[in-house]
Amino acid sequence: MKLADLAGQAAIVTGAARGIGAACAAMLERCGARVARLDLEVAEGLIACDVADEGSVERGFGEALARLGRLDILVNNAGIAVRRNAFEISAAEWDRVLAVNLRGVFLCSRSAAREMRRAGGGSIVNLASIMGFSGGLFPNPAYQASKGGVVNLTRALALEFAPHGIRVNAVAPTFVKTDLTEPVFSNPQILAEVMRHTPLGRLPEPDDIAAAVAFLAGPAARCITGVTLPVDCGYLAR
Repeated sequence: MKLADLAGQAAIVTGAARGIGAACAAMLERCGARVARLDLEVAEGLIACDVADEGSVERGFGEALARLGRLDILVNNAGIAVRRNAFEISAAEWDRVLAVNLRGVFLCSRSAAREMRRAGGGSIVNLASIMGFSGGLFPNPAYQASKGGVVNLTRALALEFAPHGIRVNAVAPTFVKTDLTEPVFSNPQILAEVMRHTPLGRLPEPDDIAAAVAFLAGPAARCITGVTLPVDCGYLAR
């Protein structure tokens, strides 16, 4: 089943080498979009881009636009985590998490919006997290602060970009099995604690997150902007 009709549209997905980013890119393609995949990793089919670096973003988006010819959708997925508590995390680690997870969303959104404004509109979907609404289950202050920033940046950009026909929304996943969450899923005690806070008794797969992204990017969500949609199996309903 096609979740959205994106035929003729062009999309950029950051952090697209694996996990949720790879699932989003594949989902958008199944919906008919042409997709440029950006990632810090250098590999065939990927455009090299460090989303925290302004020059790298400009070069990456320039290459993507040269391939695509236009831009209708941006998925800001690139993100990292340093799982250290407030007593242990270094200033450099804190800065890097905020740089990738929050500064990166801003830089990529700005580059995308400049192109979308010229074209008369578009859709930006950010990857936030349930940790953007919650203090979390485990100490992870840099990640939680960065994702809280993404939630409010989504609102701010939605208001600023609305006059240009650009919608800005976000998806807030719970724990999803990816490289980023391997420390959670490989520890039975930690996983049991996660499940204790998951009313549906199951956790989403990357495709479940990609489906929400495709919905927000597509025409069915044409009147939705400034929203962060939890895909959390009930975590935030507690």
